[in-house]
Amino acid sequence: MDALITAAARALAAGDPLGALDRVALRDDPPALALRGIAMAQLGDFARARTLLRSAARAFSPRQTLARARCVVAEAEIAFAARDLGQPDKPLEAARAVLEQQGDWANAAHARFVAIRRLSLLGALDQAEAQLNEIDPTRLPASLQAIHGLARAGLAIRKLDIATAHSALTHASDAAHQAHIPALSAEVQDAWQVLDTPAARITGPGDERLLLLEQIQALLDSPMLVIDDRRQLLQDAHKQVSLAGRPVLMALLRSLGEAWPAAVDRATLIARAFNLKLSDESHRARLRVEIGRLRVLLKPLAEVSATADGYALIARGQPGVAVLAWPQDTHYGDVLALLMDGQAWSSSALALALGISQRSVQRALESLASAGKVQAFGRGRAARWLIPPLPGFATALLLTPTLPSD
Repeated sequence: MDALITAAARALAAGDPLGALDRVALRDDPPALALRGIAMAQLGDFARARTLLRSAARAFSPRQTLARARCVVAEAEIAFAARDLGQPDKPLEAARAVLEQQGDWANAAHARFVAIRRLSLLGALDQAEAQLNEIDPTRLPASLQAIHGLARAGLAIRKLDIATAHSALTHASDAAHQAHIPALSAEVQDAWQVLDTPAARITGPGDERLLLLEQIQALLDSPMLVIDDRRQLLQDAHKQVSLAGRPVLMALLRSLGEAWPAAVDRATLIARAFNLKLSDESHRARLRVEIGRLRVLLKPLAEVSATADGYALIARGQPGVAVLAWPQDTHYGDVLALLMDGQAWSSSALALALGISQRSVQRALESLASAGKVQAFGRGRAARWLIPPLPGFATALLLTPTLPSD
């Protein structure tokens, strides 16, 4: 490896992509192309970065399997940063296997981190945690130890295990300090801010306030009956009932929960659940059918009682009822929650992450755009959606800058 390539790699390792480009910007040999691709990715030009990395992978000889594998991992990292979640898993897994076989444990771990972050974003938390547990962070350099801690903290936050998240972020902070990479330290600080950023809003008569993650965990561990509109769940400390994919029933349950212990009149329930005004007996009949379905679902935890004017929710042994909603009062809080990471998302990636149809996501984006909450750039399949990043929801692109060595 020549001196310029070595210096460029060291510049990337220190978080200085411009310094790396100063050394290799005019070179077209495979190691230089790879380093230029990583530098462009760190600067946010993902399209150019992909082109350079693909050119580098083609330019390496078939015998340079290690260098080719590193290019595949870097390109997968770029795809994740660009929220291209539809990429196949096999190329990344094959590249990881090559890296492990040839003893490049750091880049093999980095390949796992890319896969783990993608699984976490898609909601496959158990699978992501299983893969993370296979990594021994003590064998990794400080920068990857920090990323390991961030991945562990991210999974813990998703599972509302705040104690584990605190411990993981403490380790990540120490490792980032040792790595001396400003972007990595900034990402750790952003992760700490998540714990101090409201993640839900409790609603009800005379009680509406924002909750931090630690407060949400305490509420879910309490004997209260909790209607979680964000995750489409009804739960107490021992049981859960899912209402995912049942928006009408979820709207009815939330209306009953927000009014608890009082009843809700039929006109209000029809307006909330069906977006209709009470005008004839057919609406009442439809409401009775949906209330019957709701009663069946809620049977393990609660009851719905008919009153003279409407219906009331009756907790079964719980001391009270709490309704959790998104921090912002919007019908599309789940879409906004993903966009809050500051990255540019396509509608297809949002649909994949949320597990709903692309057309539903497009309707949500159109509604949010008309309200001025999101913006789009590009057209057709190239269209991407974003909002200005909020504190506590930032994701930095941190690629392992060791591609040239083979």
